[in-house]
Amino acid sequence: MFDYKGYGHFLIEGAQMTIIVAVLAMAITVAMGLIGALGKLSRFRWARILADLYTTIIRGIPELVLLLLIYYGGTVLLQHLGSLFGRERPIDINAFVAGVLVIGFIYGAYATETFRGAFQAVPKGQIEAAMACGMNRRQIFWRIRLPQVWRFAIPGLGNVWLVLLKATSLMSVIGVEELTRKADLAKAPTREPFTFFISAAFIYLVFTAISDFGRHWAEKRANVGVRRA
Repeated sequence: MFDYKGYGHFLIEGAQMTIIVAVLAMAITVAMGLIGALGKLSRFRWARILADLYTTIIRGIPELVLLLLIYYGGTVLLQHLGSLFGRERPIDINAFVAGVLVIGFIYGAYATETFRGAFQAVPKGQIEAAMACGMNRRQIFWRIRLPQVWRFAIPGLGNVWLVLLKATSLMSVIGVEELTRKADLAKAPTREPFTFFISAAFIYLVFTAISDFGRHWAEKRANVGVRRA
């Protein structure tokens, strides 16, 4: 079962790629989540509408469908646009870039709701006190709201990270050689699919266990000095 027949490095390389993809996608997720949450809480109606459309549409489309749509459909669209401007050379979308952007964009919709709840959890009395002290909206956001938002958002973001980490396996269908793709490549010459896929599953389990431990640590760290009722 544990005889990888010289293909053990496939799992190591795949695990490294999985972490890279997950970290980059999570950075995009956080950015999109903040933008989406600010849009939903905006005083401008058009911003609220756009944010609502973003979360409703993205959460209603399966991740795999959206990934295939952007990667393959985007390539065809760019090719047609290129031909309109006289470009005959084929245009290809980088699978790694497309996968990272799509996963980050998808889970940004879920992070939007996490951040929206976190912003609303900041005590209104503190906002009123800041306004009484003469702070403008920008100062209140950077000095009062944003520093406290993370404390309320960490549990939800931790859950988003866990789901996103496992969703990186979807990138195997567009050829990105992350953990699932590497396990699939290794099982063909060795004819040991069970060995490689059970090993990949164990690696995902280790990643999620470590992430869950980190989430609990971050929650405790963020709540240091906070009085409990």
